[in-house]
Amino acid sequence: MDNLLEVKGLKKYFPIKGGFFGKTVNNLKAVNDISFSIKRGETLGIAGESGCGKSTAGRAILRLHEPTAGKIYFEDQEITALDKESLRKKRREMQFIYQDPYSSLNPRMTVGDIIGEPFEVYESMSSKDKMDKVKELLNMVGLSPYHVRRYPHEFSGGQRQRIGIARAIALKPKFIVADEAVSALDVSIQAQVINLFEELQEKLGLTYMFISHDLSVVKHISDRIGVMYLGKIVELADSEELFSHPLHPYTIALLSAVPIANPRRLKDRVILQGDVPSPVNPPSGCVFHTRCSFCMDICKNIVPEFRDAGGGHHLACHLVK
Repeated sequence: MDNLLEVKGLKKYFPIKGGFFGKTVNNLKAVNDISFSIKRGETLGIAGESGCGKSTAGRAILRLHEPTAGKIYFEDQEITALDKESLRKKRREMQFIYQDPYSSLNPRMTVGDIIGEPFEVYESMSSKDKMDKVKELLNMVGLSPYHVRRYPHEFSGGQRQRIGIARAIALKPKFIVADEAVSALDVSIQAQVINLFEELQEKLGLTYMFISHDLSVVKHISDRIGVMYLGKIVELADSEELFSHPLHPYTIALLSAVPIANPRRLKDRVILQGDVPSPVNPPSGCVFHTRCSFCMDICKNIVPEFRDAGGGHHLACHLVK
């Protein structure tokens, strides 16, 4: 299976202005040097606490945020080097599904106009052909064609997210970044939408980058999982491998907080001490050392290399040799 997407040394810094002339006095390091690849047809889950840089990474990969540094290759083409017109043509192959199904849809547009808008931009077709396409997409995401003239406020949260998914797949993209796409939905609706993602992946051959803070959701849908902390990927492995043999102390702590459905089975909780450091001034060495109970002197001074610990299980930690 070849790589559809490859990310090398991606950084995204947001400047902090200050002083009388509004000069840049510091940078918020939202994404701080991450590298990974996504194979064609797979789902890569990205997990971590709120504020760890998951969503910013997804947006930077699609150049919704311009990367500060690093290179992104899509089908071996460096998209970070594309000009605006070339990027616009490439965007039909890379789509984004937003977290909030309420604010991501224009309340003044009907569902037919929302889903049909990509055809207005990228395709030349008659109004009838466009409406036929819209109705076909509504069927694919589990909605009825007669919904086509309704407005977003007439739908539930789960139905709105289905509309957002229909808009994202309208141009038959190859790659979709789903940013917390089910976190705003009820648990029962989450399961339905996740099943829809899997059905569409099988039917259309989609590749996903699925971003979520909910590890149980990420495990269900992902082939591989990357764990982020303070702008860095600290561990990356196959889904089953990560859950059965986590190696990084941060991943172990996150997994200990995942609830289990057996009230008689007790779990050993790992409680992290202190607060997440500021991404404006991240700690030296390993970014996790301020909260790690296994911290050594080397952790405070030397940044651990993100390397393969065996069997495709990558992590950045001095504890594992």
